[in-house]
Amino acid sequence: MKIYHLVASELKRLTATGMAKLALVALMLVPVLYAGLYLWANNDPYGNLKDVPVALVVEDTGATLDGKAVNYGDEVRDQLLDDASVGWQVTSAADAESGVRDGKFDFILTLGPDFSSALTSASGNEPQQAVVQLTTNDTNSFLATTIAGQVAEKVRASITERVGKEAALKLLDGFATVRTNLTQAVDGAGQLADGAGTAESGAQQLAAGAGTANIGALQLNDGLQQLAAGSADLPAKSAQLNDGAQALSTGLQSAQAQTADLPAQTAALNDGAQQVAAGNAQLAQVAGGFATQVQDAADEVPAARAQIVALLDASTLTPEQKAAVLAQLDQVGAAIDAGNTAVQNANADVSRLAAGSQQVADGTQQLADKTPALASGIGQLAGGAAQLAAGTQQLADQAPTLAAGIASAASGSSQLSGGITQLAQGSSELANGLTALDTGAGTLRDGLATGLDDVPNQTADQREAAAQTISDPVALDTSAVTKATNYGAGIAPFFISLSAWIGIYALFLIVKPLSRRALTAFKRPLTVTTAGWATPALLGALQMVVVFGIVTLALGYEVQHGWGMLGFIALTSATFASIILALNILLGSVGQFLGLVLMVLQLVTAGGTFPWQTLPGPLQALHTVLPMSHAVDGIRQLMYGGNLDLAAGDVGVLLLWLVSALLVSYLGASRMTRHRTLRDLRPSLIG
Repeated sequence: MKIYHLVASELKRLTATGMAKLALVALMLVPVLYAGLYLWANNDPYGNLKDVPVALVVEDTGATLDGKAVNYGDEVRDQLLDDASVGWQVTSAADAESGVRDGKFDFILTLGPDFSSALTSASGNEPQQAVVQLTTNDTNSFLATTIAGQVAEKVRASITERVGKEAALKLLDGFATVRTNLTQAVDGAGQLADGAGTAESGAQQLAAGAGTANIGALQLNDGLQQLAAGSADLPAKSAQLNDGAQALSTGLQSAQAQTADLPAQTAALNDGAQQVAAGNAQLAQVAGGFATQVQDAADEVPAARAQIVALLDASTLTPEQKAAVLAQLDQVGAAIDAGNTAVQNANADVSRLAAGSQQVADGTQQLADKTPALASGIGQLAGGAAQLAAGTQQLADQAPTLAAGIASAASGSSQLSGGITQLAQGSSELANGLTALDTGAGTLRDGLATGLDDVPNQTADQREAAAQTISDPVALDTSAVTKATNYGAGIAPFFISLSAWIGIYALFLIVKPLSRRALTAFKRPLTVTTAGWATPALLGALQMVVVFGIVTLALGYEVQHGWGMLGFIALTSATFASIILALNILLGSVGQFLGLVLMVLQLVTAGGTFPWQTLPGPLQALHTVLPMSHAVDGIRQLMYGGNLDLAAGDVGVLLLWLVSALLVSYLGASRMTRHRTLRDLRPSLIG
């Protein structure tokens, strides 16, 4: 008997009665119902999140930002209601709490009273984090809790971006203000540098002028010191002059009385008068030179004072320091003026004395020449001598005052020289300081200009765009090598593989693993084994065709390699049929039970929902060898348009399992041909 006949015989047995047909159809529909209903129920759960009831509690009392009232809680509420990503229901805190306990709401999102205050606190000295409170209840749904966390994170990210944009825009506006003020500062620094340069030049001129004034003051002081030294014996000389004048007057009076002796004494008198005239002329010359020096010194006082005042005005001395210098200068000037007045008066007297002496000399000469006329002139000479005596007396009386004035002027000139010396030193230090100021102002100007270049010069639109970038600096640019159309398509490979195993497992509830009668009669284990595998393999392939139709037509999932996937899931079903066949041949109904255990084991190791790398180590090892793992991976590669080389590798693994399981089944069938018992012909319920 051929394989075809054995398969046909088994199919005929399975459809012998109406109940048998119904049982076959029911078992054939098991994988279709399993995969179809589960994938239909989970086709697009994320697209239906808008129907998930969520309580939204907004208790925000608002805050004030830059003088304006803001309420971020109301803004977030309006945004969430417009977005409608879930079924938001605005309610009170009490209703929300009771609702999440009795299942009315899956979770609660609460914005507390201080929500706006915390968001605006970053502009103050005590920043706080705003809190979005999430309340969940796993008795409603554990996945609802996971979804709640994703929704809350999305809300938090949206709020962070909004507030971050406002904070960044405020910061950039502040930078714009800083740039404007910094521009003004650069201009001011440039003016400061220019002014410092001008001040430095003026200070250099002041220092040079103060140096010149210092030299002049020193020369003036030397001159006044010499004048003071020269005038020290002025009182004695004036006294001597006065004594002479008095003696002259007495003599002339005596001469007037003794005119009888006049001719004899005229020559002597003329000699004395000539000597007196010469001495007085010399005295007048000395006094005139001295008076000229004093007058020159007095004439220089106003010009020196004006120059000093100008230098003081250009200096950085305080008004009190300037007044102190001018007070000392004015005292010196007053002393010089007083001494000059006394000297000029004395000089006038000496000049008159010299003139009188000369007149006396001329008179004595005339007297000597004209003795007859001398008597009449003696009276006049006596009067002149009296005037001379009076003048010399005035000179003698004023000589101490004149000497004291000259000494005072010398002392004042010493103080003036010391003050101007200090002024010269201070002017030099001022010039050095202004030089440093000029250098520093230039550095400040250049530094501010460099800093100005580093501050962005942005328009309002540019600051708006920059604030948006700062608040959300990273954009997620996703690209997919392959992509499932939705959640249902994402889990379809796992449930198609699982339905293939369940379908084969269910078929073996009614399909005989081996025809024991044929095995006993013909003793051809290869043929019988192949026929025992071919029947569930063909029925499983039919199951997979229907499942493929449900996936592609009813659910509308896109399949990149349709014919390849159809052949692959048929191979998957045939591989699972060989494995369960081998278990049944070796262990009977115990093997059938082990097929259920193996299904459960592959259920957790196939990596159909979570990545298989998240499994514990032993289960990861099983993942790499069990056939359902490769079935899931192969379907993914073919369905999503992935790597066909990997799909070919999965085909190789399934073929290895298929051939190995058939070999085991053949060995088991061969054993049965050599060792048959009555139990083999009439097996019990438990095998």
